[in-house]
Amino acid sequence: MTETLIPEPALQADMQADMQANMQQAGAGRLVAVVVTYNRLAKLKVTLARLLDSPAEELAALVVVDNASSDGTGAWLAGWAAEHPRVDVVTSATNQGGAGGFALGMQRAMDTHRPDWLVVMDDDGRPDPGGLAAFHAMGQSGALAHWDAVAAAVYFPSGEICEMNRPSRNPFWSFGHFLSTARKGRDGFHIPRRAYDGGLSAIDVTSFVGFFISAAAVRRVGYPDPKLFIYGDDALYTLGLSAAGGRICFAADVRFEHDFSTFTGGDSGQRFRPLWKVYYHHRNLLLLYRQAAGWLFWPVLLLILPKWVLKVRHHPGVRRAYLRLTWLAVRDGLLRRLGRSHGEVLAEARE
Repeated sequence: MTETLIPEPALQADMQADMQANMQQAGAGRLVAVVVTYNRLAKLKVTLARLLDSPAEELAALVVVDNASSDGTGAWLAGWAAEHPRVDVVTSATNQGGAGGFALGMQRAMDTHRPDWLVVMDDDGRPDPGGLAAFHAMGQSGALAHWDAVAAAVYFPSGEICEMNRPSRNPFWSFGHFLSTARKGRDGFHIPRRAYDGGLSAIDVTSFVGFFISAAAVRRVGYPDPKLFIYGDDALYTLGLSAAGGRICFAADVRFEHDFSTFTGGDSGQRFRPLWKVYYHHRNLLLLYRQAAGWLFWPVLLLILPKWVLKVRHHPGVRRAYLRLTWLAVRDGLLRRLGRSHGEVLAEARE
């Protein structure tokens, strides 16, 4: 992982050459979806059915990565995939988390299915009816020729904007965005809600729910880091693409749904379920802030650490475990250590 945020001139030239090649294509070409799943068979079934509602000209193939599920997902996928020739199931021997699953699935898609574009999502994220058609229309109109990646507009099933999937600009790359962030906080660097009304908006960072990336861009920047496990892998990957000269847009007409349930109860957005997610959330955020902020990371750190510690109040009954996981996350994040196994994290989460 690097802190160099300014792309090399040769890399910029290569990205421009790839973009020119994209401009010569008549449309989006072959789109291949990558879905990562772990023990959420009911949600996976909804997502896969929604994807296969799209015809082959909108979705050429579908790679499903089963992250060693233990709820019958593997057996169900084996039978279901046999009935759907567009489906390619990849089974991991162990749970590699979202980061490892996306790395595995994207590489399978690139090696096997000859995509022009990939679209990635978790098992609880799926296109709205017509979502892939809207992306296909961007290709037909020539709009994709100007972009290396596209972020969908993501909503909760209730129809509200899914805040965790609201794309952003890097406030440390623009003095204007930096000042806006100082005044407005989160709203200062995330795209405004009016952007969801229509059109395209340039962004630097987005999530892996409805993230479309050209094959040319994947060949340029590679795959997500599987050692990140979950949280921040998408933001680090898309920020790295932007730093390498890649151009990412938010497309309001390409709509996705996210049936998200990590935070539960009245303290939504504050209490982690299950608790072990505390470690990955905080460790990987430190890595992201460091990559985004450069030398300004250290004053930013002084602002965020007290907030993380104070969130212990939202975890009655497991407060010692919360603080222990947070301490380990901060230590590993600052030292950029990514070698702690998931088994170790699970052990630390026990009260």
